[in-house]
Amino acid sequence: MFWRWLRHHVTEGHAGNVVYGSIVVFALVLVLDHDHATPVTAIVSIAGAVFVVAVAEAYAEFLQEMIQFHRPLRGRERIGILAGIAVHVVAALAPIVFFILAAFDVISRDTAFTTAKWFGVAVLGIYAFAAYRAAGATIADNAAEIFARADMIVKVKEPQPQEWAQLRQGQILFTYLHLAADPEQARGLLASGVTAVAYETVTDSHGGLPLLAPMSEVAGRLSIQAAATALQKPNGGRGVLLGGVPGVSPGKVVVIGGGVVGTQAARMAIGIGAEVTILDKSLPRLRYLDDLFDGRVHTRFSTRGALAEEITTADAVIGAVLVPGASAPKLVSRAQFATMRQGAVLVDVAIDQGGCFETSHATTHADPTFVVDGIVHYCVANMPGAVPLTSSHALNHATLPFGLALADHGLAALAADPHLRAGLNIHRGKVTHQAVAESLGFTFTDPTGVAA
Repeated sequence: MFWRWLRHHVTEGHAGNVVYGSIVVFALVLVLDHDHATPVTAIVSIAGAVFVVAVAEAYAEFLQEMIQFHRPLRGRERIGILAGIAVHVVAALAPIVFFILAAFDVISRDTAFTTAKWFGVAVLGIYAFAAYRAAGATIADNAAEIFARADMIVKVKEPQPQEWAQLRQGQILFTYLHLAADPEQARGLLASGVTAVAYETVTDSHGGLPLLAPMSEVAGRLSIQAAATALQKPNGGRGVLLGGVPGVSPGKVVVIGGGVVGTQAARMAIGIGAEVTILDKSLPRLRYLDDLFDGRVHTRFSTRGALAEEITTADAVIGAVLVPGASAPKLVSRAQFATMRQGAVLVDVAIDQGGCFETSHATTHADPTFVVDGIVHYCVANMPGAVPLTSSHALNHATLPFGLALADHGLAALAADPHLRAGLNIHRGKVTHQAVAESLGFTFTDPTGVAA
């Protein structure tokens, strides 16, 4: 495909173009307004011009090969090539046009830089649309159109209240749901009649949760970053550097739960030099973790007494517990805060399932923490949303085979695959996942004959 050549030309052999172009545009910016002349400005401005060169060379090589093998370009290939060239040419020329207009006082220099910045954002959006169309997708004018036309809705997070009313019987919803902690959403989905398949309860032949695992990996690693930030004094924390420095002891991280989240949290904490203790109720899992980390973590069998003892000396506590499909158990009470260090941090990765600390409530990336009795809480729902590029790729790799099965075969895919059927939470007004039904107090309906 053309994009293979484009990727080759962008990533290989163009260091000289980048350096030369950066110098030229940096000089132009310096002449126009030295206050804005920064290396970042130059690099951003030249990015489009570098792409123009790469696109032209890649297009020529692509056409040459098509002629050589006597294969006519397909419609989508022509559209993709032309759209890519148009977008990159416009993106390259627009900033320079704005700078020239500013030089002749047609527009102010501040306006030129602001306009160039937002123009670039718009061009990126247009380019994304062109890429989707080249792949055969249709761009809808609004979400309502998608809900009205689609037989299957694929999302990342649970549907919002305004979306429940747009779902209908005969439609498949494939997304994260976390219904055990959200009875209102469960009622909305039941009323809609939709068939709702939850990523987080799809299983595999090893007893794992393959669609939850990638986001658990992301959240587990992010939990240590969140804890380290929250521990800083300006953020309300103790003022402790988790990795310590020579002559000063590192911070202590206690991880509750040795599953995917806990393992990844421990990996990150060890990496920055923290002292790490993992608590879990499975001795085989603790043995595995001890071998995995080669003795660099402390492992303890989880009991109320052991947990109470560990949190008294912890700088950061990571709540990484999971009961598939069910609400998370409350493992640390508010009364225990009196025994903890002031400014210690609780990171509740289980918040999507209701949270594992008594005082937890969901927060946002914009306002991620709150303090209760001197203990900092980080309880952001959808932690992976902070790193959308990494999360999107990780999730797509895991969900795509299941999504294609549902798209190709509908309910028959659920009947044929018991692991995919384990993800069925709601079907035509009935709760079809036992843990969800028990958590919400609803009647459970066996999903085995769902495709009958």
